[in-house]
Amino acid sequence: MTSTNTSERPTVGVVGAGAFGSAIANLLAENQPVLLYTRLPEVYESVMADRMNRGRRMHDNMRITMSLEEVANECSLIYPILPSSNFREKIRELAPFLTPEHILIHGTKGVDVQLPRGEQLTANYKLNPKLVNTMTEVMLQETIVRRVGCLAGPNLASEILAGQPAATVIASEFDEVIRLGQRTLRTPNFQVFSSHDRAGVEIAGVLKNVIAIAAGALEGLGLGENARALLISRGLVEMVHVGKHLGGGLQAFLGLAGVGDLIATCSSPNSRNFSVGYRIAKGESLEDILNSMEEVAEGINTVKISRAMANHLGFRAPLTETIYEVLFGGKTAEEALEYLMKFPYYVDVDVSIFEGK
Repeated sequence: MTSTNTSERPTVGVVGAGAFGSAIANLLAENQPVLLYTRLPEVYESVMADRMNRGRRMHDNMRITMSLEEVANECSLIYPILPSSNFREKIRELAPFLTPEHILIHGTKGVDVQLPRGEQLTANYKLNPKLVNTMTEVMLQETIVRRVGCLAGPNLASEILAGQPAATVIASEFDEVIRLGQRTLRTPNFQVFSSHDRAGVEIAGVLKNVIAIAAGALEGLGLGENARALLISRGLVEMVHVGKHLGGGLQAFLGLAGVGDLIATCSSPNSRNFSVGYRIAKGESLEDILNSMEEVAEGINTVKISRAMANHLGFRAPLTETIYEVLFGGKTAEEALEYLMKFPYYVDVDVSIFEGK
């Protein structure tokens, strides 16, 4: 499997051996040696024994380790691909081994919120957007690395692991980071686009998870393509509305990380967020769903954050508010649908949202 020239390239690190981290590691291994970090002994032992992880064979050009120090010492380019819930903690563990020469490109579709001690994101909590950090902001806060970026797009891990065609966006303020991301990730079946709107790409990738939960609920209710199209189009408008308050630009929402990822996650049962909405509509409790999931559905926490931020800023985000009530307020999927169908939308698209007014 290893081509003759890949060993001549520097080793690239991946921190996180979940489904998406494993998919990215396999992609990277087509172009150069890869060192994959896992914190789980069972994953390490499985890969060491038969190169299997999550039912998929890992590329022969990839090695696995349980040492963050080894990753930092061997790799100048590192892809952290971790749940947002422990992203800051793991970056703090990695930080002592990093130098200004390192480059970090994360693939986490979530945000980090640092609430004052004792406070929680309740239904009426008013969250100042200044307390909401993207993952690149976390990397800048916790390390001495300054050349950072992110990747986002319609990147369902199962399809990437199966070698199906896909694409992503590498976003950074630094052209060097974008070029390096493209050079290390691009393969015959994986296209890599570029963007300098790092904040927009990150935020678009985060907010689409909320709409994906609603899409799963529509599927669970047995509704058709008209309903899905309605949700995706209204969801995109709401994403732009919320995203602009976090510094995101319009272009990112119209590209792969925005509408591209939105379509994928609103259409696929392979999406964890879609699966949550589907199971809620079928009558399962959120607690039972979470207890049965191997990996985090980032949209659940994002719903709380978006709702609380809208409370602070004083604008309506009807889809987000309704999904919140279904997940945490006891409203059924049927009641949510009835409410949204009666919600007084007056115009298709409020142009002032897109113009940033």
